[in-house]
Amino acid sequence: MRLWPRSLQGQLLLAVAMALLLGQAINAMLLYRAQAERREAALMHTVAFRLYGALRDDDEAVPRRFRRPPREAMAHALPGAREPAAPAILPDDQRLAEQEATLRAILANQGVDLASVQVLKRAVGTDPVAQRRLERRLRRGEMDRLPESVIVAAVRRDATGPWAVARVLVPPPPARPLLGLLLQTLVIYALLVGAIALILKRLTQPLKALTRRVEHFAATRDASNPMPPAGPADVQQLIAAHNALEARIAGLLDEKDVMLGAIGHDLKTPLAALRVRIESVEDAEQRTRMAATIEDIARILDDILSLARVGRPGDPLEVTDLTALVAQVVEEFEDMGEAVLHAGAERITLPLRPTLLRRALRNLISNALRHGGGKAKVSLARQPQSISVTIDDDGPGIPHDEIERMLEPFARGEPSRNRSTGGAGLGLTLAHAIAEQHGGSLKLTNRTGGGLSATLTFPLS
Repeated sequence: MRLWPRSLQGQLLLAVAMALLLGQAINAMLLYRAQAERREAALMHTVAFRLYGALRDDDEAVPRRFRRPPREAMAHALPGAREPAAPAILPDDQRLAEQEATLRAILANQGVDLASVQVLKRAVGTDPVAQRRLERRLRRGEMDRLPESVIVAAVRRDATGPWAVARVLVPPPPARPLLGLLLQTLVIYALLVGAIALILKRLTQPLKALTRRVEHFAATRDASNPMPPAGPADVQQLIAAHNALEARIAGLLDEKDVMLGAIGHDLKTPLAALRVRIESVEDAEQRTRMAATIEDIARILDDILSLARVGRPGDPLEVTDLTALVAQVVEEFEDMGEAVLHAGAERITLPLRPTLLRRALRNLISNALRHGGGKAKVSLARQPQSISVTIDDDGPGIPHDEIERMLEPFARGEPSRNRSTGGAGLGLTLAHAIAEQHGGSLKLTNRTGGGLSATLTFPLS
């Protein structure tokens, strides 16, 4: 399963969504931490206010600078009282050293120096005083949510004096801020991701159209009806540059075709004249050699012209019975007395250029006969997504490091240029170009038992 999208629009949207989610998660963590700190500060100030009331004399007023804690915090506080001893520390109690320092600092700021400070956090059910007060408030309907725990604070001014004890119920954290953050995240997602999606759509649609245009030009070499520039200015410049490049490439291809046509005409005419003139040569052996040389030149010239024109074939794609086409080519060699074996196969039809494919098969079978001991075997196979035509021979094969080079023009394993021993080295190159013209490939592999396999592969779609 692919989690990361392949398109530019999908990747950018996913990256923005992930960044936004991470930012909101950090924001939620900081908000929760700040909320917890504010609640803790409010609870400590409430405890300090209650303790100050329990510590001060009856005629001593609360200083103006000692602000009364928020009403919400005071609603959870229990009145302070003087007790002869500090509350006993129970096994499940948690002593809060940091809060003890905070409480000492708050009261010291009000001019109250403390000899002893004790701040405990315990479950409400283990503190009888808090339990009784909680039950009363619940009966009166003064509290709608049960507290998590109770903070019990005890202080005294001198080492022998009485203790002032205050309790404050710790309410559960409010849910509204988290709900507000969730709604804020959804709104930001809708606005930000929606806006980015519209921008990316305006950017990626021209790019997708340009991709289709490039694929069309690669398949047809048709530069007519150039793509109109669209999208942002940068994309419009890219499309304009591509249109200019298409026009230039199409012009060069047209010039090449004209030049090749002229070369073919200018060379074949004197070759035809030479064929006529060699008839006047009296020596039959010399006449035969000269005729073979002229024939070699004509065939090489024909291969070169075919290789140059294969990128812009004249014949269109036709739905062709590939099995029958291969059988026809094999029969041509059998009629010439060549040992070519055709392994029968099911009927396979797909869009092809029959003339070009016949040329490729003839070249591969001729190579197999010439270099493979005079025998060749042709077989077809259907794969889930492709069709393959394989020509096997019993020859010595090709060194592994030479296989790629053999697909290059004029590359030969045999150094001579004699047609009987190898020709000009254009057969494999032409077959490879024809396979690519059909969206396929040509692969050469050495067989395990000896010999070479040349496999033409064509996609089914």
